[in-house]
Amino acid sequence: MSEAAVMPRGNAVAVVAAGTDSKGTVRPDGRNRRAAETRRKIIEAAKVMIAETSTAPTVVAVARRADVSVRSVFQHFGDVESLFVTVMDAIGQDIVVPQQQATDSRPLAERVASVVQGFAEVFDKIVPLRVAAGQFVDHPALLERGEAFKLELRKATFEAFAPEFANLDEQAREELADAIGAAISLDAWIVLRRRDKLSFDRAAAVWRMTLTALLGHRFASVAAE
Repeated sequence: MSEAAVMPRGNAVAVVAAGTDSKGTVRPDGRNRRAAETRRKIIEAAKVMIAETSTAPTVVAVARRADVSVRSVFQHFGDVESLFVTVMDAIGQDIVVPQQQATDSRPLAERVASVVQGFAEVFDKIVPLRVAAGQFVDHPALLERGEAFKLELRKATFEAFAPEFANLDEQAREELADAIGAAISLDAWIVLRRRDKLSFDRAAAVWRMTLTALLGHRFASVAAE
């Protein structure tokens, strides 16, 4: 029997709580602890496998890696999509978007370098997850989390370059933010690191040049008006 054949399909959002069984019945404390440990092992196994392969592992493969039964995986997660979303949230808890101070008075070049370094370090950690998520690209939960992440990055961009954005009208600010968001996005980082096979330092250098050019072009245009 193939691995796919034993993977049920359905809503990829329902997750069984650690202290209940598949019907929502509360378990005794001992069973709660065992269930919580099993759940932790499943999530950790899936995280490691995604980091190693950049692909979404099957339930059978996760069960084998976690040293639990396939049935145990399904008792905690309705299907492979539910498991992937939960793993994504677990990884997300370890990712912190660098916060910038709106009153940062450092020279622009230093702020550009700081933003690029912070974004690149975050993206490098989640590249395997993003690549693995390709097969679930249209999943509502993943789309929601992706949009929230983009908004957080956009906010950080406005904060880092607050003095520069302050000189622009609303339309120009939004256009510049859009350009920066497209140029130093997670997908752009994947192209540099995976497709073009650039080292971290070289890819970051490309981003510094790109961001400096965008800001310089925008403000040169404003000065000429």
